[in-house]
Amino acid sequence: MSDTGSDEVTFGSIEPIELQEEMERSFLDYAMSVIVQRALPDVRDGLKPVHRRILYSMFEQGVRPDRPYVKCARVTGDVMGKYHPHGDSAIYDALARMAQPFSLRHPLVDFHGNYGSPDFPPAAARYTECRLDALAMQLLAGLDENTVDFDDNYSGEFSEPTVLPARFPNLLVNGSQGIAVGMATNIPPHNLAEVIDATVHLIEHPEATADELMEFVKGPDFPTGAYILGRAGIMDAYRTGRGSIRMRAKAEVVEGRTSDEIVITELPYQVSVSTVASKIEELVNSRQLEGIRDVRNLSAGDDTKLVVYLKRDASANVVLNNLYKHTPMQTAFGVNMVALDDGVPRTLTLVQALKAYIDHQVIVITRRSEHRLKKARDRAHIVEGLLKAIDKIDKIIALIRGSADRDAARQGLMARPYQFSEIQANHILDMPLGRLTRLGRTELKDELAKLRETIAELEAILKSPAKLRKVIKDELGEIRERFGEPRRAEITFDVGDID
Repeated sequence: MSDTGSDEVTFGSIEPIELQEEMERSFLDYAMSVIVQRALPDVRDGLKPVHRRILYSMFEQGVRPDRPYVKCARVTGDVMGKYHPHGDSAIYDALARMAQPFSLRHPLVDFHGNYGSPDFPPAAARYTECRLDALAMQLLAGLDENTVDFDDNYSGEFSEPTVLPARFPNLLVNGSQGIAVGMATNIPPHNLAEVIDATVHLIEHPEATADELMEFVKGPDFPTGAYILGRAGIMDAYRTGRGSIRMRAKAEVVEGRTSDEIVITELPYQVSVSTVASKIEELVNSRQLEGIRDVRNLSAGDDTKLVVYLKRDASANVVLNNLYKHTPMQTAFGVNMVALDDGVPRTLTLVQALKAYIDHQVIVITRRSEHRLKKARDRAHIVEGLLKAIDKIDKIIALIRGSADRDAARQGLMARPYQFSEIQANHILDMPLGRLTRLGRTELKDELAKLRETIAELEAILKSPAKLRKVIKDELGEIRERFGEPRRAEITFDVGDID
């Protein structure tokens, strides 16, 4: 081996690199992929990529509220094959979660079959069926009107929306949870009507503070109900994006003939009946909890009922306080409102989250109005041509029949004395002669009048920010009227609160 005087060693196309540099670069790529593509929701539609892809795939397949259910395995396969090249079990779990009334305050998927419980997973995808819920259609409304950008899927074969139009603030309504690399998000669900009221107030008063918005959004509204203890943690969460909200089970003492019972009907969010029952049994067996002779889970379906039977001489209030102290009947929800804002993970306050949503809606309504305006103008142009054609219909038909080919007929319609535009001429040539002879002047005039009215309305919306924002408020009001529900989680006074 000859000495070339160089210490550099190469092996074909393989280049030596520093291990530390490669690990840093590769780990950063991995971290950003998890943060942006897997674990964190977008502030605009409140969805992670997997949920967005599931909803879009179902929309594209026509699995809508007025259509029959389809097998979940079919939806899962379509999502995995076209948009989300990851495990089918993760996709199915995300699909089932969007149908669970104990996970989402307002479910987005209508499920047919066992969608699981806090204790048990859903039935296998080959058994269950699904379709979009009516509320999910409000997230997808306007998708075919150029309201959002589309991007190529992982293979470049299909396209998918980068975000959904989202006619309501889904990030706050249904919340989100996820663990990324170096960060996590934990956003609680809220009441749809309250969030919409706060959004409308912020549209009308852009300088509103979190405290002012709390006049409308009282606090999280967990799908499982129960009590929220005090407002101090809620205030922290809304003002800073971080806070701890204490939750307590709803229980009632029932007096019996020989002994009392504690009947638990609502548990804190994401606390299961079996977890509480097991913990109580553990405490009783280890003699850390006195006064309990039996625990029975009498829950049925989505209705919670856990009965704690007390000994004859036990004090119900003492036992209940110990249950709150030593079991998950009282727990805390750590709020961490992290979401992707313009592709960057940020901790958001209540005001920032709603402002980002409003900004998104301004863009959506602007693009939708531009799309509708172009469509109305194009149609009005064609109707004007048809009205002009009615006066000379016999000559036009004779010209078409006497032309050598379509191109000659089009040139004849565009020349004197007709002078149709190319678009008008093509439309006339596309119509069957029988339909051309049956054109009604009155119907066309009425249609043209309506089109001109629509054009004027759309032009006014695009010229006036106030009118555009009124459209947003009106549409939010319609959703509130249709889907709004009373609050489930009751906020109670806490000794730590200071008025």
